[in-house]
Amino acid sequence: MTRIIDHPVLGKLNDRKKIPFTFDGKEYEAYENETIAAALLANGVRTLRVHEESGTPRGFYCNIGHCMECRVNVNGQSNIRACLTLVKENMVVERGKQHPNIVKRMVENP
Repeated sequence: MTRIIDHPVLGKLNDRKKIPFTFDGKEYEAYENETIAAALLANGVRTLRVHEESGTPRGFYCNIGHCMECRVNVNGQSNIRACLTLVKENMVVERGKQHPNIVKRMVENP
């Protein structure tokens, strides 16, 4: 996917500072005032986490902060919504981790 680099309302992206950040240990570039979601999409990343119970891939859904599907870990803090969080220089973003199903463990080990 490519970015829109000249928007009639938002202006030109080339006029903005490029900001380095990492996602799952790989370095990417975002533009100043760009959300994590926008930067990852522009860099071809589609899967942000897996479903807690089924392990199926999850990514961008509503992109306005309502659905919580885009949760990632940012600088060690979990459950950050990528669609609402602006990229900061040298930010460390990691894929949301699958947590063990507590109910399943309680049934198997009463």
